[in-house]
Amino acid sequence: MKKGIYNILKANFLISNDAVKNWRFIVFCTLLAIVMIASSHSAERKVHEIARLNNEVRELRSEFVDRRSALMRIKMESTIIDKLSGTGIQPSETPPYKIKVNLKE
Repeated sequence: MKKGIYNILKANFLISNDAVKNWRFIVFCTLLAIVMIASSHSAERKVHEIARLNNEVRELRSEFVDRRSALMRIKMESTIIDKLSGTGIQPSETPPYKIKVNLKE
C-alpha cells in the first residue's frame, strides 16, 4: 500500500511502459474538462443576457404605460377645449347627425 501511494506521488504511472493508455485517459479527461468549462461560460453569458433583456423589457413596458396615459390625457375633450380656448374655437352646441342617402330610383 505504501509503495503504491509512493508510486502515485512520484507519477510512475506516467513514465512506465504502459503509460500510453494513461496519457490517453488524462488527455481525454482534460478535453472533457475544457468542454465543460466552455459550456459553463456560455450558459453564464446567456443567463446574464436574459437578465439584461428582462430589465430592458420592464423599462420599455413602464415607458409604454407612461406614454399611453399621457396620450389619453392629451386626447381628453377638456384638454383640447383648454388648448383651443385662446384661438376662439369652441365645441359645437348642436350634436352631429347622420346623413342617409338612398340611391334607389
